[in-house]
Amino acid sequence: MLNFEFHSPTEFVFGKDTELQVGKLLKSYKAKKVLIHYGSGSIKRSGLFDRVVKAMTELNIEYLELGGVVPNPRDTLVYEGIKICKEEKVDFILAVGGGSVIDSAKAIAAGAKYTGDFWDFFDRKASIKSALKIGVILTIPAAGSEGSPVSVITKTEGLLKRGGYSQEIRPTFAIINPELTYTLPKYQTAAGIVDMMSHIFERYLTKTTDVILTDRLSEATLVSIIEAAKIVMKEPTNYEARATICWAGTIAHNGILGVGRQEDWGTHALEHELSALFDVTHGAGLAVMFPAYMKYTVNEDVQRYRRLAVKVFGIKDKPKKPLKVAMAGIHELEKFFKEILMPTTLDEINVHKEDIDRLIEKLHINRGDKFGFFKELSMEDARKIYELACK
Repeated sequence: MLNFEFHSPTEFVFGKDTELQVGKLLKSYKAKKVLIHYGSGSIKRSGLFDRVVKAMTELNIEYLELGGVVPNPRDTLVYEGIKICKEEKVDFILAVGGGSVIDSAKAIAAGAKYTGDFWDFFDRKASIKSALKIGVILTIPAAGSEGSPVSVITKTEGLLKRGGYSQEIRPTFAIINPELTYTLPKYQTAAGIVDMMSHIFERYLTKTTDVILTDRLSEATLVSIIEAAKIVMKEPTNYEARATICWAGTIAHNGILGVGRQEDWGTHALEHELSALFDVTHGAGLAVMFPAYMKYTVNEDVQRYRRLAVKVFGIKDKPKKPLKVAMAGIHELEKFFKEILMPTTLDEINVHKEDIDRLIEKLHINRGDKFGFFKELSMEDARKIYELACK
């Protein structure tokens, strides 16, 4: 196990009707003027917006609003949010939504305290030294952004999708009421399930040895997600299954499963080009890329893949045939993705073999000659993985 520092100060408030506590939470963190940030407006149609505003106004907390966040959030709305925060002297941002809304809020929070262009943080020209405080009311369990120090934004010019990192943008609090996820379409639910599983795979696939505790924690979380996923896809209002999914999404990406090990993130790099160039839903893109990546890298550590197959997917162990067991586990993952109606080939997301040159071009701009740690990938490796994903 490697040396590590673990910092996770977010206050999580979990359970039924917890969104009604938002006013008191904002007051406890001394919020006076809040920017409510959200997506397409479903929070207004559902009545959630009204409940949030009522809880705030009862405690004399001022608010402004900025909706319009789209999947794979864009820099254009971030710039608008930064302008509002600076002109109106906003001191707190409340993100009501899923990962895209939260990531956009984080970028706004950092940009509001910076004199330059916020994209400097994503272009690695500057680091985030301070940010406005952020609170979250989660409506889509997937990205784990409610408990992470990461924001991923797409720059409209050039369609560059990049991540920014700082403990300064980790949310101050996150309200998670599983009931708010009941009305999610099956596709969004499934894409979120793939997203959180992928966050675990990026940590589980490691060359670091002697990390048995986090291996077991990761395996247990994956098994729990799979079991709950099969329930919620049939019973969308099953509270306990939804609760498992909601909390697993947070655990998958708040850092606890990655301590003491080198993480990979190669597959996310491959997928980011899909969602940047073709506006693919992130979870759907990961459902395509992970089986392809796993098939390509299985011999990098066949015993790790064998363990994954046995411990998570229930494949009967055959110690003398580790590759056979490992491949059976990868095929079981692919089968599970299909079961929850996720795509597993590029053609299914309307990306084709002739698009690979463009994907590689953008990948090279964003990642350079090499990327990934479980297996260091070249652009030629990336091309072969994209080609595998076509089949």
